[in-house]
Amino acid sequence: MTVSAALFAAQRDHFARLDPLLPTAAGASRGEALRAVTAAGDEVAGVVHRYDHQPGSPDLVWSAATAWHLFPFVGGTGLAGMDALLTAWRSRMATEDSGEDSACVVAWPSRDAEAARAFLDHGMTPLTVLAIRGAGAGEDVPRTGVRLARGDDFEQVLAITAAATVYTGLTGSRYRDDTGALVAPGLRATLDSGSAYVAERDGAIAGVADCQWVRSLEGSPAGELLPPGKWAYVNAVSTVSRLRGRGIGRAIMATAHDEFLAAGARGSYLYYNPPNPLAPVFWHRQGYRPLWTYWETRPAAALR
Repeated sequence: MTVSAALFAAQRDHFARLDPLLPTAAGASRGEALRAVTAAGDEVAGVVHRYDHQPGSPDLVWSAATAWHLFPFVGGTGLAGMDALLTAWRSRMATEDSGEDSACVVAWPSRDAEAARAFLDHGMTPLTVLAIRGAGAGEDVPRTGVRLARGDDFEQVLAITAAATVYTGLTGSRYRDDTGALVAPGLRATLDSGSAYVAERDGAIAGVADCQWVRSLEGSPAGELLPPGKWAYVNAVSTVSRLRGRGIGRAIMATAHDEFLAAGARGSYLYYNPPNPLAPVFWHRQGYRPLWTYWETRPAAALR
């Protein structure tokens, strides 16, 4: 799809004004074109991608089985432009037989309050936030009992992670009966790579942080979301439910943040669910702040 040079330039300027940590707005990719015009005569555009996740796909941990993602190009048109584009998208989605396990998704800079108003007006919910933390001094909390995870920790770590993922599904991703099977391959790979941390209490694993390394380069998928550089990705932090509130998560992350800094990370990032009663408070206290918000409507037919 072709986006006019003027509209793309306006989008880049808009992102730069919104948040200094946003990467340069990406150009339009291939996909289904969507166009609209505001009441004032301003043209806006978008690209729609459909993603179909087959049974057993790890993507089903966080995604609907069928998801339509909109990538807006509204420049500096604000609420009016996003409203016009979402109205056009609603008309487009009315032609789909989407089913219950489906979603309409838009990722947009978290600090754009005018766009947030448009998303809310069209029945979308902020279900996921990508939050970042710059490299800095470690927290002054006890780090005792924290170590790198080993391959023989897998069964304990899987049980803790699967239980936490089911809990997250209450307020974010859709609940899946096969959650354990979906998260197992990625978790095994992380343990094998030596980038996961566990905390032990009374001889048993009480919490785990599943971490990975990502390099953000211009033109790469990560480069569309993060400033350039080497980033630590915190895929999940899970604590045994009966031990929550005892500082185990903080101890794990204090150790992980020290390691990230020593390894030359520009910072770290993660995804959390705003409706989760535990996650936002925990991560904000760890120094993370929202960069991108993923707005969703489930099922897709509920877009209005």
